[in-house]
Amino acid sequence: MSEETNSAKDKSVFPDPVYKQTVLKPLFDGAKNNFVEGFRSIDRAHLVMLAETGILAPDQAARIADALAAIDVEIDPSTLEYTGEVEDYFFLIEKELKARLGADLGGRLHTARSRNDIDHTLFKIGLRHHIDVALDKAITLFAQMVETARREKATLIVAYTHGQPAQPTTFGHYLSAAIEVLGRDIERLFTVRNTVNLCPMGAAAITTTGFPIDRHRVASLLGFSAPLRNSYSCIAAVDYTTASYSALELLFLHLGRLIQDFQVWSSFEVAQLYVPNALVQISSIMPQKRNPVPIEHMRHLSSQTVGRAQSVLTIMHNTPFTDMNDSEGETQAMGYQAFETGYRVLDLLASFIASVSINSERVKSNLDRSCITITELADSLVRREQLSFRQAHEIAAEVARTVVALGGSLGKDGFAPFVTAFKKHVGRDTGLDEAAFEQIVSAEYFVHVRDRFGGPAEAPLGEALSEYETQRDGFRSEWERQTRLLDEAQRDLDLCFTRLRGHA
Repeated sequence: MSEETNSAKDKSVFPDPVYKQTVLKPLFDGAKNNFVEGFRSIDRAHLVMLAETGILAPDQAARIADALAAIDVEIDPSTLEYTGEVEDYFFLIEKELKARLGADLGGRLHTARSRNDIDHTLFKIGLRHHIDVALDKAITLFAQMVETARREKATLIVAYTHGQPAQPTTFGHYLSAAIEVLGRDIERLFTVRNTVNLCPMGAAAITTTGFPIDRHRVASLLGFSAPLRNSYSCIAAVDYTTASYSALELLFLHLGRLIQDFQVWSSFEVAQLYVPNALVQISSIMPQKRNPVPIEHMRHLSSQTVGRAQSVLTIMHNTPFTDMNDSEGETQAMGYQAFETGYRVLDLLASFIASVSINSERVKSNLDRSCITITELADSLVRREQLSFRQAHEIAAEVARTVVALGGSLGKDGFAPFVTAFKKHVGRDTGLDEAAFEQIVSAEYFVHVRDRFGGPAEAPLGEALSEYETQRDGFRSEWERQTRLLDEAQRDLDLCFTRLRGHA
């Protein structure tokens, strides 16, 4: 049977009820919840450009502008229910324009554009906003981490490798490592924002248009840095989405590792991190419990953010290089949930880091029990006694085994085993007295002598903190610059739209 015959016999009415409920209504609801302001800005910017290029006469543009302004005042999108009378939110606005202006004039706003370039511009406007919020919160967290690192630059902690006590360092040095990672994550967000901030408007369906449009003008009015050059890329490339969610995923994957450390550090057995009562919940049955549950919430919210961001990437996998529903409204709205959970982590983690402190008594106890300053004993024997590192390592290891077996402290109980081990391995008495030995194996000395670039000693850590403060100021300045450019573009658009209406 031919297609024409089938078409003639097809008496069904669009939309099919099931299609309406399962596809069209959710898409309409998503548009009214997420994209109304974007639609409004795109309509106004496109209209201004059509008037400025002479594609529309001044009186035509003015009447359309008045109608758009009236629609904005008279129709509250949040109250709209999808009826199926039009396909989507775009056609709803066009229907309103035609009802107010007539079919001919009401349809002229759509000159030289398509839902294809409109959609990707909408998605970029939405994604740009979420990136800007994430940047603001991430920079605030960065600043708080720098502030806490400076405050705690000399506060000793036990550093772990492979889940075991390894060496002493300071809380400031530890946080500085996390600061550097967060800084790179913030730089990635700025980079993907640049990718997002190229405007697809003017690509129309695929190949631009024969009308003398000004793509740069529309991009400027919408706050974009420039038009995205290739028109096929405007409607087919989704790397602005995949890059954004990749950067978001990495940010929270990395923060999740920091949060996991805080979980271990606040445990009863380790207890080197003190979480104040304002961030502790009690058990409903066990009165002795202090549960630092904000850490758990940050951990699982970070995981939710990573999972939701990864879902967006998975949806894009093996999709065709063309305009497609896979990348559009529902996927974009789902991705916004990743940002929403991420915002909660950034806010809570900044507050958490500002509030916690190090339990120095427990750190001292853990240092004593673990003998983790023993590395410096080996190093000092190489420098002071002219031993090979291997020989020094064997002496230090023997001392550590003896002290641990005694359940003692390296500083208080280690000198006698050291004297014995040294003579056994070297064949002579050591030149170190007990005071020198006690200094060498102290955590303070361990940190003090590690004054190389990047180390925890006062000089290199102080230099690093100054660099982070400069980086913090640069991040905030760039974020404010970009925010200012958006505000200026909005004012320009509002002014040009108002002037259009004056021609009525």
